[in-house]
Amino acid sequence: MIKDDLKKILVTEEQISARCIELGKQLDHDYAGSHDLLFVGILKGSVPFMAELIKRVSLDIQIDFMAVSSYQGTETLGDIKIIKDLEVSIQGRDLVLVEDIVDTGITINSLKTLLYNKGAHDVKVVTLLDKPSRRQVDVKADYVGFEVENEFVVGFGLDYNQKYRNLPYIGVLKEELY
Repeated sequence: MIKDDLKKILVTEEQISARCIELGKQLDHDYAGSHDLLFVGILKGSVPFMAELIKRVSLDIQIDFMAVSSYQGTETLGDIKIIKDLEVSIQGRDLVLVEDIVDTGITINSLKTLLYNKGAHDVKVVTLLDKPSRRQVDVKADYVGFEVENEFVVGFGLDYNQKYRNLPYIGVLKEELY
């Protein structure tokens, strides 16, 4: 079983659900006046988090997805590659980028710049996990599910070699497996 590959469970399914309720309420409050709100999921890792989060938002929203890459193997390249772009116009719109984890900050920083250059009115970031100890760029998520230490985490969308995304919680992978 894949859960045997974990050193420990870091964030339970119940904790994730409870935090998404809190984040949904905060987003409802902060965007109460927005009439053109777009949630942008960053594929593939954000899918479970985004699905759980948008259930907790009572505003009229649209969703879209982007696929980007800034990594080759386990090392960041320092620049992003757009693999799948947005299908809708973002001109003058408020965007909420939905991420699984903000690690080095390079991807989010580059994406925010790109989206503002494409005409977004405002771009905020909501992330399930924040790992500030690994930051290479001075960027902060606007809404954070959980802050984590510098451990190799998997589950609830986060993967190692495309495995473990389907775990309903966040765990720390055993060192001997990576």
